Amino acid sequence: MIGGLPFLFANPAVLAALVALPVIWWLLRMTPPRPAAEVFPPLRILASVLKREETPSKSPWWLTLLRMVMATAVIFAIADPVFNPRSNALSSSGPLALLIDNSWATAPDWEQRVEAASALIDDAEAKDLPVSIVFTGDRQHDATPGSAGAARNRLAAAAPEPLPADRGSAIAALQTAFENAPPGTIAFVTDGIEAADGKTMAPLAQIGAAALKVIEADGSQAIALTGTSNDSTGMSVTATRLKTDDRRSLSLVAYDTRGRAIADGTVEFAPGEATAKGTIEAPFELRNDFARIGIENAATAGATHLLDDGFRRRRVALLSGEARDLSQPLLSPLYYINRALAPYADLVEPRETDLAVAIPELLEQRPSVLIMADIGRLPEETYPLLTKWIENGGTLIRFAGPRLAAAPADDPLVPVTLRQGERALGGALSWSEPQPLADYPVNSPFAGMARPTDIFVKRQVLAEPTADLAERTWASLADGTPLVTTAAQGAGRIILFHVSAEATWSNLPISGHFVEMLRRSVQLSRSGGVAGEGKQVQAQALPPYRLLNADGLLVAETGNARPLDILPGKTPVATPENPPGLYGSEDGFTALNLLPRDTELKKIDMTTAGPHTFERLAGAESWSLKPALLTAALLLLLADAVIVLFMSGAFSRIRVARAAATMIFMLAASVVLLPPQAFADDTRPDDQRILERLDTTHLAYVVTGEDDVDRLSERGLMGLTDFLTYRTTLEPGAPVGLDISKDELSVYPIIYWPISANAPMPSPQAVSRIDAYMRAGGTVLFDTRDQFSSLGGSSGGTSPNAERLQAILGNLDIPPLEPVPADHVLTKAFYLLANFPGRYTGSPLWIEAQLDNSEEPSNRPARAGDGVTPIMITGNDFAGAWAIDANGVALLPTVPPDEMQREYAFRSGVNIMMYMLTGNYKADQVHVPALLERLGQ
Repeated sequence: MIGGLPFLFANPAVLAALVALPVIWWLLRMTPPRPAAEVFPPLRILASVLKREETPSKSPWWLTLLRMVMATAVIFAIADPVFNPRSNALSSSGPLALLIDNSWATAPDWEQRVEAASALIDDAEAKDLPVSIVFTGDRQHDATPGSAGAARNRLAAAAPEPLPADRGSAIAALQTAFENAPPGTIAFVTDGIEAADGKTMAPLAQIGAAALKVIEADGSQAIALTGTSNDSTGMSVTATRLKTDDRRSLSLVAYDTRGRAIADGTVEFAPGEATAKGTIEAPFELRNDFARIGIENAATAGATHLLDDGFRRRRVALLSGEARDLSQPLLSPLYYINRALAPYADLVEPRETDLAVAIPELLEQRPSVLIMADIGRLPEETYPLLTKWIENGGTLIRFAGPRLAAAPADDPLVPVTLRQGERALGGALSWSEPQPLADYPVNSPFAGMARPTDIFVKRQVLAEPTADLAERTWASLADGTPLVTTAAQGAGRIILFHVSAEATWSNLPISGHFVEMLRRSVQLSRSGGVAGEGKQVQAQALPPYRLLNADGLLVAETGNARPLDILPGKTPVATPENPPGLYGSEDGFTALNLLPRDTELKKIDMTTAGPHTFERLAGAESWSLKPALLTAALLLLLADAVIVLFMSGAFSRIRVARAAATMIFMLAASVVLLPPQAFADDTRPDDQRILERLDTTHLAYVVTGEDDVDRLSERGLMGLTDFLTYRTTLEPGAPVGLDISKDELSVYPIIYWPISANAPMPSPQAVSRIDAYMRAGGTVLFDTRDQFSSLGGSSGGTSPNAERLQAILGNLDIPPLEPVPADHVLTKAFYLLANFPGRYTGSPLWIEAQLDNSEEPSNRPARAGDGVTPIMITGNDFAGAWAIDANGVALLPTVPPDEMQREYAFRSGVNIMMYMLTGNYKADQVHVPALLERLGQ
């Protein structure tokens, strides 16, 4: 051995010939080349007279150096240098004990490990020593010493296992086998990775062998993937290696279910770092096709990370019953849902507010989950679409709210039968207190989550008691009322949260618990809009479906693998009974990877090993440099011969003729014909009219088709326009009649709709457009013009106009309604009003009901409501009171005749317009004196 390196000379005495190199150099230096021969003819002699060259008297230095190198190569070749020389250094005091790691990290260099172990068995056989051999990847160990032939057979039958090395049981078997007499030599062929408990060498040293030999590879192949995260921008991958001081960049490859590479990325280890993160950037749809992630050119089970449905990022579509996202985001039902799911899912929202258009567009994008926040009634044509989508595997998640509480009880898209109305908990007029959450049942996906103690529910929608209500309940309140219910429908599922998605009904949406509940609910679905039957997170056993071998490939042979037990709140780990792989069936499976998440590989701690010798696994077999040196010497000899022949004039100079001409290639200029510019005319016929009406505010009314009604509506809004111009700073333009089936509605703040039983019934598409207009922030003022007093009719029966109104409202998703309270902003938006008369005075003005804040002081100047009501209903015939002719004279008398009543009708119109244009600013303004008083100003 030279300097501790695995290198020696088989015939070192021959190296003494190197002393003769100076003599060889002197002889070669003094031996001149053969003189050059000259032709005798006189002219040739005369031509030679002019030559400046002379024949040298001794060899050139470079030719002498070449010959010296050739002589040195011959001397070294005869000395026969050998790498990895075999030396039988086994102790003769006892048997040879072979402890061999056959873990996942040994797969790339397993053949070298077999050769190294086979050479040790040969050494033991040469010394007639018994051999004990154990493998750290076997389930059972027999360390009883036997013959070298038996050990060789066991070595040939062994193979790497897709598991970490289990050295504890293997070393225990050696301790039992050598309890009475220790072995002579323990040879530990290791993968270099420390065990999970950090105790490898200490138990091995306690066996008491005369010699301990550790044979280890360089550890560069020990690289594993320990985690993935499907983020919003790409697939994040975590990798680990044995800590080294070099920088290393690895290529990541994503494979689909057929084993095809469909995306790639990189992960880079910094010097001295054992863990690193990389990213595979790919579109959302492509990432959902990932079946496994691997490291390129690293064929091990550790370098492969399996994915199942739980790792796939879902596409979630969001729908809301309100449009407060821009003006009041914290009150938007979708605000907290968006914040909770954005890190885990790809969220899509509709471009249209019309649900009849928005829902088909969202379903065309193949969402896995559709979340509807406080939507009570849907357009009739969307129910078959949603039902089919759910039955094909979609997951519908709904949140309660005022609209859902007011919806009919026969809604087919709720998991349980609901009681109409809502339940209020707490407040001055309630005996009950806000309720906390109860423990989650075992059949719930929320099982395993700690019950929160700081979440309270103040309002909820109640479910009718049924025999299967408990089975459909995933979460409930402390009093037993359901909080989250579910029902399977075909291959899909419907989930209902019985509280709102914003913080008015409970503080659940502003808690971290809300994030986890939503994430688990979304993860129940499958990607691409094809979801299974909602896997229950409960104790179950999944049979092995595909297992991972040591080379990182999925195979169908399951061998002796046992079913995988899935327990709530417990993460399964790979064991010999449950090797890494896929457990379940082709309809659905769970991925079990080799290493737990965020595992870090560490080198074996050799400080507790005691006296030992260390060898690198550098190929195991010996190999000699003699053939290479002899080949080099032969090549140098041939080169020397050619040089000598050339210097002696044996070769004539070959003149190289230069090319007389070169080919000139002419590039033909091609005429690029540019296509003529084309401009798409995507304008609509009424666009010019819309642009003309954007310069100022216009009051609008619905054209019913009855000339008398439409003329009265136009003259009534013209009268209100003149009154607004004279009494306020608002100067509206001329009133506009609208065909709600095709005209653009969003440019008008309020639409007056006179109800007439004789007019044609609006089409479902027209009603859907009105519903979208209201959802986007507009307001529709329905006027039955018949002096009705309640929405449900009166003791005297229901008028034809009221019946028509009920038919129209039956197709709209409207919130609960109430007459304008005395403290509402409408009563003081511009004028101070106690009621809202029109041509008649007996009908109240109905608006969206606000939350019952009865615990607030009753003497507050204005109700603290947010937003603007999307709907107003009256029967007082506003347009009849406002209508004037070209001279400004009223067209119709009030009932009873009273010009002051007409004045109050105009004031009612002014307050309605100010409320529509400014919202609840007045409610804030009237609080200014109290605020200033508190500030001491």
